[in-house]
Amino acid sequence: MQPINQYLSSTLKSLRAEHGWSLERAAKETGVSKAMLGQIERGESSPTIATLWKIAGGFSVPLSLFIEPPSAPNVVVRVADELRQQPAEDDMLVAPLFSYDPEFGFEMFELTLLPGYERYSEPHKTGVTEHVVVLDGEMELLLDGQWVTMTKGSAVRFAADVSHGYRNLNAAPAIFHNLIHYPKPAAESP
Repeated sequence: MQPINQYLSSTLKSLRAEHGWSLERAAKETGVSKAMLGQIERGESSPTIATLWKIAGGFSVPLSLFIEPPSAPNVVVRVADELRQQPAEDDMLVAPLFSYDPEFGFEMFELTLLPGYERYSEPHKTGVTEHVVVLDGEMELLLDGQWVTMTKGSAVRFAADVSHGYRNLNAAPAIFHNLIHYPKPAAESP
């Protein structure tokens, strides 16, 4: 498996080529500076999860595309301990349990928020929903402008096409499953 910076670099280059976008156009579409995109493409920067979300949103692709290549359809057994990594420079560990598959319309992660972690997420594309199930620890979700405490066994589904956030103000890590569902693309007119 190639190092994460090399994988991010090749993925971003491929997406730009597929879209026919210059670095300037990619910066405009993603809201990430041309300089940062260039650093990522050269393997010189490991962006935050928030930056990866911006890039994924700008290219209209799922976040998991930046974590690992799509898995073969016959792979169904995944072990979080074998997949867990820190793909960005922030205090979140990510285990991509199931990469996005258009047949199912979702991607699923095991996420670990280390103590003191806080992140605000910009709205995803219209119709995207998130499902959060806390496996261990305690965390808070910013939903409808208010922080909601989630403890082990708590679950919530929410519209992720509005601003939301995640934080762990505790001394122990908070671990949860996050299933992100994407709406089916509208059928194109003939």
